Amino acid sequence: MILGIDVGGTHTDSVLMKNGKILRKSKVMTDKSDLLKSVILATQSVAEPAEIKQLQRIVLSTTISTNAVAQHQLDPVGLIVMSGPGVSHQDLPLSDKSSYIAGYMNHRGIEAESVDEDEILALKKHFAAIGIEHVGVVGKFSTRSPAHELTVQSLLNGQTRHVTVGHQLSGALNFPRRISTAYLNEAIWRLHSGMVDQLGAYMQQLGIDVPLYILKADGGTIDVEQSRHYPVQTILSGPAATIMGVLPFISSDKDSVSIDVGGTTTDIALFADGAPLLEPKGVQIEEHKTLIRGLLTHSIAVGGDSHVRVIDKQLVIGPERKGSAMAFDGPVPTPTDAMIVLGLADIGDKAKALAAMTSLAAELDQTPEQTANAIMSLACEAIAAKVRSMIAEVNSKPVYTIHEMLEGKELVPTEAIIVGGPAPYLAKHVGQLLNMAVVVPENSDVINASGAAMARTTVELTLMADTEEGIMTIAEEGVQTDIPKSFTMADLVAVGKERLEHIARVAGAQESDLEIEVADSQTFNVIRNSATTGKNIRVRLQIKPGLTKHELQ
Repeated sequence: MILGIDVGGTHTDSVLMKNGKILRKSKVMTDKSDLLKSVILATQSVAEPAEIKQLQRIVLSTTISTNAVAQHQLDPVGLIVMSGPGVSHQDLPLSDKSSYIAGYMNHRGIEAESVDEDEILALKKHFAAIGIEHVGVVGKFSTRSPAHELTVQSLLNGQTRHVTVGHQLSGALNFPRRISTAYLNEAIWRLHSGMVDQLGAYMQQLGIDVPLYILKADGGTIDVEQSRHYPVQTILSGPAATIMGVLPFISSDKDSVSIDVGGTTTDIALFADGAPLLEPKGVQIEEHKTLIRGLLTHSIAVGGDSHVRVIDKQLVIGPERKGSAMAFDGPVPTPTDAMIVLGLADIGDKAKALAAMTSLAAELDQTPEQTANAIMSLACEAIAAKVRSMIAEVNSKPVYTIHEMLEGKELVPTEAIIVGGPAPYLAKHVGQLLNMAVVVPENSDVINASGAAMARTTVELTLMADTEEGIMTIAEEGVQTDIPKSFTMADLVAVGKERLEHIARVAGAQESDLEIEVADSQTFNVIRNSATTGKNIRVRLQIKPGLTKHELQ
């Protein structure tokens, strides 16, 4: 059996699953001051003590890191940046938080300028004086050679609480995004590490020793202790959990859209021939563009608990959530109150919901029922408009799925999978507006928890071989080794597969899920004096994202 838990801002959902089926499900209120309490309650709500002893794995998705970024509750970070020539510091992100130092590797990973150790020691003293405990170190071509980043890290050891080096976060080349990624990794490190400590206490309270995972932005899992090093990977794990949860209901022979209607926001994702779309360069959260591999999702600030009010004789929904619906003793009218008045939802106190609609109707010279209908139409139209704009945006550029780039693909979704608490009440209207067939899966109210439970472990690895220099680099591991000049693409892939299997096992992958695929490969000749003197070979490998076979057998 598998336990899936989604720690949301309002509720913590949990599911107990066996053979891909939900045995029990539960919702408890999230206690933001005591995560451990919420997770324990969510566990006890679906599993008896004897069943807890039989668990094979536990997987969590959480909005904690995402909310910290969105609410700017971030720790101060000392950013040390080695930019080299050719780039203006003002054009780089977080320039006001960065200290620029000497040290530069060229695009092939060959040192062009050495690190000034005295400069680092002076910065170390400065950080101590102003109380900086978290440091990010980023070099322009650190994925080609990590030597400078590792040198700076070693000079900082013993003083800082934690140091992030840019090459470990992604093997992709994008210097500005690498700076933002390293910054966020450190800015949320303390918060995430504290959560990992609490989850360790949670496992002790349960009295079991089973794998415990946390969901990442790409819809894959990572061992919770391993996640302590890369907390930025868990940003946007909530929307990713939705996508993994709807995968069993997505048709493999058509394009689809998933719509997750929550209390505060509605999250939208797209699927091409059954495969979720991917952010090709990395996810963006708030103003931060990162290198974090993630599934493509868009959000709109419309949900079941969105604040509804009248401004200049016009209904306005959101973007704020002031609390629960008035039917549940909340402070302001919401779409949930409208659903109750219309008889779409038999929940809460209908008299209080009617009072909410009556207060708005008086400002519009309408009946409460007319106002409730108008609210439902406005919410559905806003969601449909966002879906249309997302499809148009995706079709304006190459389409990337979690497996490949689809050259010349035009996305034309014909079905909508609608999930979340309000889903059954909105589905028909949204489907009509989009002219799509609609599916509301069973247990759609806990789809995030079931998606987390079924997700497999994912990792990726980027390797480069320079046969002229006789050097192979494994970017994320910061490893460089000598290779013969006869080294080939097949040799590089073989090395990568062996290393990736090892990394995946450390991250908690089940043996049955070790499906490795070559996500990208390139070979360039090195030309000098009109003669080929070597090859520059690059390859990116990944554990194929998807649902774990361990659970679906």
